[in-house]
Amino acid sequence: MARQSDAAVLATWGDTKMLVTVVCQPMAEELDYFPLRVDFEERFYAGGKIPGGFFKREGRPSDEAVLSARLIDRPMRPLFPDGYREEVHIVATVLSAERDAPPDVVAVVGASAALMVSPAPFAGPVAAVRLGIDGDQIVVHPTDEVRETGRMDIVIGGARSTVTMVEGHMWEIPDSRLVEAIEIAHKAIRDLIELQDRFAAQHTVIKRTATPPSAEAAATRAKVKDLVWARLPELKAAPSKRAREKMAETLAREAATAVGAGYPEEKRAGVAALAKASFDDVYREFARRSILEKGERMDGRKATELRSVAIQVGLLPRVHGSSLFTRGETQALVIATLGTGRDEQIIDALAGEYRDRFM
Repeated sequence: MARQSDAAVLATWGDTKMLVTVVCQPMAEELDYFPLRVDFEERFYAGGKIPGGFFKREGRPSDEAVLSARLIDRPMRPLFPDGYREEVHIVATVLSAERDAPPDVVAVVGASAALMVSPAPFAGPVAAVRLGIDGDQIVVHPTDEVRETGRMDIVIGGARSTVTMVEGHMWEIPDSRLVEAIEIAHKAIRDLIELQDRFAAQHTVIKRTATPPSAEAAATRAKVKDLVWARLPELKAAPSKRAREKMAETLAREAATAVGAGYPEEKRAGVAALAKASFDDVYREFARRSILEKGERMDGRKATELRSVAIQVGLLPRVHGSSLFTRGETQALVIATLGTGRDEQIIDALAGEYRDRFM
């Protein structure tokens, strides 16, 4: 299946079947980021359904499909090497779906297995499992009934040595109970990783390599670090985030000008862009080391210190409810409207039609 792709895997769990394909190719232009794209495609035929609506055609991705794509992306993205800039496109298509075997976790395992046998330099494998609580027992891959009635429905993803993602919802439980759940999940994840190891061992693949930083890029970064490292602590004294950003922009511009002064005029624009990227990298390094070594954030707060929090209610006179939540410099204006049962949203999903009364 999917023979034109660089790798394709048909992942099966019960009656759920996922076709996961991987295509990777060089970009036509230089990028300063890794262009990984993940698409999760639901098809109503997978559940033996015809789409609702006048045209009876598949529509745009649902919220569940978007969230499922993110479940695939998050544990995998950090496992590609620095400097790798080829476009990687992962498409997970639901071919058959069973309610007790949700396709999202199947897609994570299938995508990881496909990357393992693709040319992409992926330092996997990874896997994901869903956890629920049946009575007082934490269960791996709970049934649909347990998910709906239990106190926990979370997806945990991770690699061989650590957990890298926790997504879902639950009722309040003790911290020790959550730690126990994560440990149970990681054991199941390692079992799925061993399965992928055996699968990958059956295939011989020539992996591509990431382009290491050029000598010029490394030298530029070293020059920028020498110029700005001693001045970066000044940013912690900025009175606001905007002021700190302006100070950082000024520092980056001064560093780019100083580095570019040693080059001919025709090369200065390219060197300035390289110096700006180097500054961003040095800034991230400084912020990370500041937190890990000194326990200080860039706004001067300690690692255990919270931003100031304030909330106001009843701001708007003609709405059913309103509030303004402020945390530091982040604000959210929230407006609530109440309706009747006739206002419920009818959602035609792969798992069946249901009504959503909270939107």
